[in-house]
Amino acid sequence: MKTGLIMEGGAMRGMFTAGVIDVLMEAGVCFDGAIGVSAGAVFGCNYKSRQIGRVIRYNKAYCQDPRYVSFRSLLRTGDIYGEEFCYHELPDRLDPFDVKTYEENSMDFYVVCTDVETGKPVYHNCLKGDAEDIQWMRASASMPALSRFVNLDGHMLSDGGTADSIPVRFFESIGYERNVVILTQPEGYVKKPNQLLPLLRILLRKNPALIQALENRHERYNETIAYIKKQELCGNLLVIRPEAALNIGAVERHPEELERVYQLGRKEGEKRLAEVEEFLADKR
Repeated sequence: MKTGLIMEGGAMRGMFTAGVIDVLMEAGVCFDGAIGVSAGAVFGCNYKSRQIGRVIRYNKAYCQDPRYVSFRSLLRTGDIYGEEFCYHELPDRLDPFDVKTYEENSMDFYVVCTDVETGKPVYHNCLKGDAEDIQWMRASASMPALSRFVNLDGHMLSDGGTADSIPVRFFESIGYERNVVILTQPEGYVKKPNQLLPLLRILLRKNPALIQALENRHERYNETIAYIKKQELCGNLLVIRPEAALNIGAVERHPEELERVYQLGRKEGEKRLAEVEEFLADKR
């Protein structure tokens, strides 16, 4: 029975996920595979490279650096999170991503992207953690209208959360039967239609399938949450979520706010650690 870790996105709500996974890594909790969406991809990849603390460290260090994230970067390059800085200079030089450990770790690590031309999800197993895999992670986190599309493997790709925000069913379909899900919204959260849809329809008018996926995203999300809740009550999934809304934006320039949400994740991870270990050990 394969064990899996599934990580929702949510921009800087991903600091909660970073706190949870650091606790799990410190405790030596292992999974056969993991899958991340958007922030869950670019932060969750550190589970496979076993780099405890890296996510909170570099985010606090560079959150005020306009090369990392800024509207100046968006205007100049088309990416609010600077592509050159975030996906080259940072992992290659400033806070190196451990490619060797990543590749040697037998755990699979999947990311979810959205195919701009079809509006459907694309799932990719990042086996090596090399420059191409980093681009797949970038694509998963490329927010529509705030990031350029990424051309990979014959697909024009955008943020994975548009097509499949919480890929539980996909992971189950490829044989992961004992899954831990990290959500970044509290229990009872209901996603509403995107208030920016009128603007997005204008900005993305050349991409009708992507617009349609964005229009229907809240319905798919809420249906998936209902499925997760049902499976959680049946004991088929273990879900870790914040106790209350994290109240942090997609762009956060204050290190203390990043630390606050990270510590909420650590607290929840520590509280649920024994339960996670027992859940993964149960091979029913």
